[in-house]
Amino acid sequence: MVSVLTKRADFLAANKGLRNARTGFVLLTRPNGGQGIRYGITVTKKIGNAVVRNRMKRRFRELLRSALPHHGLPDHDHVLIGRAGGVERDFQIMAAELEKVLARAADGKGDDARGRRPNRGNRQRQPGR
Repeated sequence: MVSVLTKRADFLAANKGLRNARTGFVLLTRPNGGQGIRYGITVTKKIGNAVVRNRMKRRFRELLRSALPHHGLPDHDHVLIGRAGGVERDFQIMAAELEKVLARAADGKGDDARGRRPNRGNRQRQPGR
């Protein structure tokens, strides 16, 4: 059964898992210790106003509802993060991309960390500052 993530801690934990990015979204996957297939959606205010963000969330919700029962990773959390190109992107193209990304995650493959900033605790202080 597919259920929805509601706790912030679950979203933060998923951020430490595999990351697969595409033009319209980023998919985070992480094992959840036998709690079944769960999903969450995040769209920030950088994407647009409330109307645009809600439209994107509705599209993502439908993508996940159709893809996760067949292609989702069992006993994993799936978090879909919206990107700027996700609203205008064709729904069928995004569905195909989501299936590819889920297959990649099932193989244990994720994108490399290039371009991602380190956590605040990992930054080293520059001398003289």
